[in-house]
Amino acid sequence: MTPETLTLSNGLLRFTASAMGTGPLVILIHGFPDTRDTFNAQLPALAEAGFRAVAVSLRGYEPSSQPDDGDYRVTALAADVIAWIDALGETTAHLVGHDWGATIAFAATALAPDRIASLAVLAVPHPARFAETYLTVPAQQARSAYILEFMSPDADAMIVADNCAYLETLWRKWSPGWSFAEGDIDPMRRAMQQPGVATAALSYYRLAFDAVSDAGKAAQALLAGPFAVPTLGLTGEEDGCISADVFEASMRDADFPGSVRVEPISGAGHFLHREATDQVNSQLICWMRRH
Repeated sequence: MTPETLTLSNGLLRFTASAMGTGPLVILIHGFPDTRDTFNAQLPALAEAGFRAVAVSLRGYEPSSQPDDGDYRVTALAADVIAWIDALGETTAHLVGHDWGATIAFAATALAPDRIASLAVLAVPHPARFAETYLTVPAQQARSAYILEFMSPDADAMIVADNCAYLETLWRKWSPGWSFAEGDIDPMRRAMQQPGVATAALSYYRLAFDAVSDAGKAAQALLAGPFAVPTLGLTGEEDGCISADVFEASMRDADFPGSVRVEPISGAGHFLHREATDQVNSQLICWMRRH
């Protein structure tokens, strides 16, 4: 099966999506540094399992979705997800988010829990609890040091220099056991080198630290939860970005009145859905069938 290419709109911006299958809607949200192609192995598996799987390019990851006002706060990103559900003609959807996509999925769930059938987050845990845990774990502070580099105005050029060599290094650090091929990383390289994409992607990080403006406070409130839908958390045991123990410590029952389950994925790193495809697909399909 070949994915269908769709164009979704939130009324102002246009987002490209890949879709397969029919049935209950599943929206897959990619992270950084990545593209919607990261879910190429999930789309057919979900379609065969009876779902309508749609992987969408994030705000700013293509020129057509770069807003004039530069708003890349999670409030706007969460609203995009709800707009995608509307554009696809549905009232609810299951959400699957990886990396930044997980953070966005959390925010969308907090924004409109009645629109979300279930939530599955890969590699990134409860955002506010992660921030708390980070402060007490020096090893995690070291793993997250790259974020400070992104605050520099020179970072936009740095991450795309030498055919995105810096970003390839991140992939290798974050998934040390994954021998990815050129074909795996090329879509990310192409996306990041489009006009404005590197700046947009880094803006996610730069705006995340705003806790002073009204918009920043609203974003922080969304990420604090609680998250009132059934939530599955998957973490790679070899994740070099956010360690599995930090992930598990950040996923607390009290924050998930709709229920939560955390499952470590053995032998996988940060890109667990690409490294342990069958195991992750099985977890996702079983979870969504239950909910």
